[in-house]
Amino acid sequence: MSLDKNYEFLDIIHDIIYHEKFKQLDLELHHGISRYGHSMRVAKYTYKIAKFMNWDYESITRAALLHDFFFDVQLENYGKAKTWCKHPEVAIINSKKYFELNDLQENIIVSHMFPSCKILPKYKESWLVTCVDKCVSFYEMYRFKASLVLGIWTIFLFNMLTLQK
Repeated sequence: MSLDKNYEFLDIIHDIIYHEKFKQLDLELHHGISRYGHSMRVAKYTYKIAKFMNWDYESITRAALLHDFFFDVQLENYGKAKTWCKHPEVAIINSKKYFELNDLQENIIVSHMFPSCKILPKYKESWLVTCVDKCVSFYEMYRFKASLVLGIWTIFLFNMLTLQK
């Protein structure tokens, strides 16, 4: 990203990334990295595509950043499967509590888990964030979480083999 575009990107999201509550996402593990890092990656790619397409890239970028604005403790009463569909509801509540949202941004946040969850994206911009989130999540799961799991299994197998001797 060029320096000018990077400044523009940061200018769009600066109030969110410096908000005390949002910064706490850096302590939440998500796809092998922090939820903050994941949200920033989704927002960056969304920004680039939306700007290229000449869409409302400011609204889209902000919503992309807020799409996973939830904390594990808020979902601890739900099972792993229900967390998938419940977290957009919690993210929209948290987002509205601290930031002003328009209808487009609200739909982006609540529908980003489609088709896993049944809330249909209403706008082309919602579809964009849904797709970018899936691509970024796949990358992060492969890049960070898979290598972590593989490392743990390698250590486990090594320990088991050495204990057998």
